[in-house]
Amino acid sequence: MSTRLPKEFLSSLEGLPGYEAAAFEAIHSAGAAPTSIRINPAKPPPILPIGATPIPWSSNGYYLQSRPSFTFDPLFHAGCYYVQEASSMFLEQALRQTTDLTRPQRILDLCAAPGGKSTLLQSIITPDSLLVSNEVIKNRVHILQENSIKWGAANTVVTNNDPRDFQRLENYFDVIVVDAPCSGSGLFRREPEAVSEWSPDNVQLCWQRQQRILADCWPALRRDGVLIYSTCSYSREEDEDLLDWLMARGDAESCRLEILREWNIVETTGRSGAFGYRFYPDKVKGEGFFIAVIRKKDGAAFTPPRKTSHPERPGKKEQEALRRWVAAATPLAFFVHQDQVHALPENRLAELPILQSACYLKEAGLSLGQLSAKDFIPDHSLAMSTIAHPEIPALPLSREQALQYLRKEEVHPPTTHRGWALVQYEGRNLGWIKVLPQRSNNYYPKEWRILKRE
Repeated sequence: MSTRLPKEFLSSLEGLPGYEAAAFEAIHSAGAAPTSIRINPAKPPPILPIGATPIPWSSNGYYLQSRPSFTFDPLFHAGCYYVQEASSMFLEQALRQTTDLTRPQRILDLCAAPGGKSTLLQSIITPDSLLVSNEVIKNRVHILQENSIKWGAANTVVTNNDPRDFQRLENYFDVIVVDAPCSGSGLFRREPEAVSEWSPDNVQLCWQRQQRILADCWPALRRDGVLIYSTCSYSREEDEDLLDWLMARGDAESCRLEILREWNIVETTGRSGAFGYRFYPDKVKGEGFFIAVIRKKDGAAFTPPRKTSHPERPGKKEQEALRRWVAAATPLAFFVHQDQVHALPENRLAELPILQSACYLKEAGLSLGQLSAKDFIPDHSLAMSTIAHPEIPALPLSREQALQYLRKEEVHPPTTHRGWALVQYEGRNLGWIKVLPQRSNNYYPKEWRILKRE
């Protein structure tokens, strides 16, 4: 569907670096937007459809020739890939070029829902790093939690906090990613209904909100840490002007990134000389996007809170029982949170009470399940993870059976096994069933089930 752009919006773009009016209007009139996915490198990769081509600035991103029905692909629900807009995958370059990713990092993804950037970050940091994925809007944190669980890592904490709450963690994070709420003009091709919501007043409102967000989170960034700022807006106020406002603090340094000429990304600078990078859909195979990296040049060492409670640990006997369910290359620590046994990398357990002192934790590490005197009830997160023990019984499903399972219908894979078992599609875990003598119980999360039929 072609997108009709208002004259007031087009006038606001005149004079922007890289803006070419005729080509910009033509690509929006053409209508079709590219479809792209990013593979989860921690899981067995899916077979890419014919015609898939790599996204040049992404290690795991691919363009697809057409948009399939992802809802009816069991591998999508297994967390084997994420459907993500190609321009935003440039976050990988911004992080790789400014941060030593061979070392463990503390990273905050401040405005993380629905989870595209968090899952990208998770794929390129070390297993003993810590990723805090935060979403301020309560009804959006659930989809962030779901996508984080599907990605399968143990070193992620999902929080539901206002940006100002992170001021209590002064000088704590090595990296803060702010994909800021914005006026959304870069997504007009993909979301034509958003055109009617654009106005100069809304741009000003977003610019003020973005200032407040950055002012709130800046204290949480350590000295020499990096802030990666991005929007899906073309407006100068939300992009270059915002960088100028941040640079005026005096404790910030702009980071210039290396971009290849054939990528057709437009390098830009504000009045302060801060570098930013613009993506135009008539120049790149992607949507409108802006990104910049700022390094903090001031700050002291992080000082932990004086009073914190230690996480409750399962007993030795319970921990031994859990080892039958878990096999991890990275040393893990088990702890109890909200009546569930969870796992975090051993080197990150001491940071849990620090985060609890400032944040509401929606998901802490990897939820393994409930451990009772009679039985262990495994959590769906364990099925989605990369640490489920290889000796756990696993039952293969056909595509039809897999879709039945994902609708939370009863499935009957042929087996003589009784008790808990993983169900798999093409060797990838979909979740748990409990096989009983006359039936099997489907433990797929009710709120995730597929409601449609092909």
